[in-house]
Amino acid sequence: MTIKLLAIGKTDNKELTSLIEVYKTRLNHYIKFEFEVIPDLKKAKNLSKNEQKHKEGELILKKISPSDVLILLDENGKQFSSLSFSNYLQKQMNSGLKHLIFVIGGPYGFSDEVYMKANGKISLSKMTFSHQMVRLFFIEQLYRGFTILKNEPYHHR
Repeated sequence: MTIKLLAIGKTDNKELTSLIEVYKTRLNHYIKFEFEVIPDLKKAKNLSKNEQKHKEGELILKKISPSDVLILLDENGKQFSSLSFSNYLQKQMNSGLKHLIFVIGGPYGFSDEVYMKANGKISLSKMTFSHQMVRLFFIEQLYRGFTILKNEPYHHR
């Protein structure tokens, strides 16, 4: 199985980018992982919120194949503990799934078309985090999930 994280917009923070790279490298010891940034829309300030969500949604949907399982990182999604998230990952792998795609949307969330295509939603917290920080938090949780599945000492219970 391949896990892919899609995110709208680049991160200019070098420290954050460096930490993301650390966890991406660690994660690739367990599973094929890809992280793809969809460039920010040009002249987004001239667009309404709905127009921006729609255009970002088109870019997201171009990256999704019909057989992919699409999970949105969304404030209204299901919340997991790290242990239950690791069990979720194991179930996805056991299902024979080829591509599991997680998406971090733009500043206004997702278009209706993306919500309709989605197979599920996950929330990392009831708190709001910057889209750049969510990248690091989510990749770290993926890594943590796989260390739990391998009974490695990274996660303390």
